[in-house]
Amino acid sequence: MKKVLVTGAGGYIGKHIINELLKEDCKVIAVDIRKAGMPDGVEFIEHNILDDAENPNLYELLGKPDVVIHAAWQNGFNHNDIVHMTALPKHYLFIRNLIDSGCKNISVMGTMHEVGYWEGAIDENTPCSPLSLYGVSKNALRQSVLIYAEGKDVLIKWLRAYYITGDDMRNQSIFAKILGFEKEGKTTFPFTDGKNKYDFIDVKDLAHMIVKASIQEKYSGIINCCTGEPVSLKDKVEAFLKEKGLKIRPEYGVFPTRKYDSPCVYGDSTKIRQILGEV
Repeated sequence: MKKVLVTGAGGYIGKHIINELLKEDCKVIAVDIRKAGMPDGVEFIEHNILDDAENPNLYELLGKPDVVIHAAWQNGFNHNDIVHMTALPKHYLFIRNLIDSGCKNISVMGTMHEVGYWEGAIDENTPCSPLSLYGVSKNALRQSVLIYAEGKDVLIKWLRAYYITGDDMRNQSIFAKILGFEKEGKTTFPFTDGKNKYDFIDVKDLAHMIVKASIQEKYSGIINCCTGEPVSLKDKVEAFLKEKGLKIRPEYGVFPTRKYDSPCVYGDSTKIRQILGEV
């Protein structure tokens, strides 16, 4: 039975990762800065791993897990919050500490926002020129961790996520806002033309990919956790309205399309489909 540590366990993605790990019959250790409700059988540790990132006994304090899934990140929905830059060294020192302490299998959550503006498929070799502090910080963390891990006996998986949907009241996406507008009794909401296409993935499907990628030992490096299928924002919104039985309607074309929004961007799903046994 593999012992797996999940950081940021009480966060938007963390709880779904834990549910998927339990399906894999793993011994699950969850850590977060504050107590969070966890399923039966999960060991919870209330600890600020970033403020304690250089503690030489931290790996032992966290139960010496076989696998670490580092999902902790503050204010991920606010892409230009200064915390992305101030916390960056702590994330790096935490992962470096794990490597130095003997952890052999480490997964870190990445984001398509590392790439910045791009048209078409994003693969492992796509150049990165991030346009937000969130993207800059994640990009720098990936680069620095991979440099430090080079030549060492450790598997680093950089799990790059795309546009996440589902569990909508716990995120800050357009879908959460639509639910809020409906609750307020609004009949319409202003929107773009909705023609831009993105790689949408439900948070439960994403968590399944994260777990499968993390516990396997054949593939490492950048792994796109995505569908590989671009869908227009308009089609996604219309499907969401129908699925939820909402009466509110979008006013298309009220907001202009932002110049830095790609007309079509999605992830290359080849590696994750290999991990899932789909190819």
